[in-house]
Amino acid sequence: MSIVLTGYVFCVPVLAEISGEWNRCAGKNTTLDQQIDGCTVVIRSGGETPERLVQAFMSRGFAYMTKGDYDLAIQDYDQAIRLDPLNALALNNRGFAYGQKRNFQLAVQDYDSAIRLNPNAALTFYNRGEAHANMRNYNRAIMDYDQAIRLNPNFAQALVNRGFVYFTRGEYDRAIQDYDQAITLTPEVAVAFYNRGVAYAHKGDIDRAIQDYDHAIHLSPQYAWAYYRRGEAYANKRDFDRAIQDYDQTIRLDPNHAAAFNDRGFVRASKGDLEGAIRDYGQAIWLAPDFANAFFNRGSAYTERREFDRAIQDFDQVVRLDPNFVQAFVNRGFVYATEGDYDRAIRDFDEAIRLNPNFAQAFLNRGVARLRNGDPIGGSADIAKAKLLDPSIADHSVR
Repeated sequence: MSIVLTGYVFCVPVLAEISGEWNRCAGKNTTLDQQIDGCTVVIRSGGETPERLVQAFMSRGFAYMTKGDYDLAIQDYDQAIRLDPLNALALNNRGFAYGQKRNFQLAVQDYDSAIRLNPNAALTFYNRGEAHANMRNYNRAIMDYDQAIRLNPNFAQALVNRGFVYFTRGEYDRAIQDYDQAITLTPEVAVAFYNRGVAYAHKGDIDRAIQDYDHAIHLSPQYAWAYYRRGEAYANKRDFDRAIQDYDQTIRLDPNHAAAFNDRGFVRASKGDLEGAIRDYGQAIWLAPDFANAFFNRGSAYTERREFDRAIQDFDQVVRLDPNFVQAFVNRGFVYATEGDYDRAIRDFDEAIRLNPNFAQAFLNRGVARLRNGDPIGGSADIAKAKLLDPSIADHSVR
């Protein structure tokens, strides 16, 4: 997870001032379950007009939505739309429910219909933009956020989400401009500072990133991802002790944060604590068994401890999970070469070079392995190629 979409918006239905079960259905001083029960009584009474039934289905659908019961909410919005096909609010809210179920195609269809009925609804453009962003239709998402902002220039959430899309497209400056504007409108929203911090980090401005993470944490002290990203920033500055403090806090807030365990392990390894690093990598792998980078890092730590069998097992797992992980082939080849298994080492270096034909270190390592395996011509040619690709290479050691 890098940055955050702020989420969909669904609309609260408005019911007239009424009494009895209708008051409960309207959610007046009731729990959500009481609201649902009140609407159910109204719907089953058999004495309501179609217009009033639409209100009841809308209100019950809203209560189900708030509880996260999206299938039941969709059923109620289906009924409301059947009774009133021109109800843009019901279409918007059903689209929201489909989006929460990650059925973005159906969500967009509902938003399209709602917008045809009400082309001035900024919230519906915003929601459709969110659906397009989740489907990676970034150009269409930006068009929808643009329209939402035109209709409501103070729509901070739309600015944050448009910034997210610009960030995803690598347009960091435009993303930062949107976050700046969102922060001006709503300076109490932590996610805008967090997202802007991530954008600054990607631009290499680590100090400004840390300032934004600080602000996000000040506004939301339980914001685990803000601590994680600040830890990452401190690690990039080689301030390892502060990085570990932030990773510790991330894990306290979210004990299932596999990335924090992995990164804390990397920092511990950088400080020479290989045993602690291996424990952290192991926990990351336990939490996320397909976490290729954690296997790679643990394999590298085992290599430093000269536990070569364990290292190879981890590198094996890396290339099973990600056959394009070039450095894993290089590192496994290094271990094979260190153990004197030059044929297998050369095969790994071959694969690394196939994946990245300009990888100087892979040519160097293959060259040294070939020399040691009795192939001076091939070895010398590889070493010359490595130096051509990277003139800074000045020795023949396998690294």
